[in-house]
Amino acid sequence: MANWATQNGYTANVKTLTNDAKHAALALRDPSSSSASLHTVCAVLNLETEQENSALPTPDNQATNLISKALNTLGAGSVECYGASSNVAKRARALRSLSSGVLYLSEASARVASVATP
Repeated sequence: MANWATQNGYTANVKTLTNDAKHAALALRDPSSSSASLHTVCAVLNLETEQENSALPTPDNQATNLISKALNTLGAGSVECYGASSNVAKRARALRSLSSGVLYLSEASARVASVATP
């Protein structure tokens, strides 16, 4: 598992995904964020989730399932974010998905760390 994480840059990618989700959340919370601004930050997050998804599966089924759940939730949040525009309800839904995705990613990272530790 440690080899998989190192070869795929898992730790760095998790930091990038988390930061991208934070940037998207900040834009969603700012009512003055334009559709173009949301499109940019949300498209970046979507691209990052797709790239990380290509590193699956891991050598551990539980880690694979947790990472997949996190990436799917972040990906859904990025799509919701992309289409939120000035719609308050859509922004709130996107924020919930991003928050859940980051939580799932944290759980997945804990699993990766525990399996990678001898």
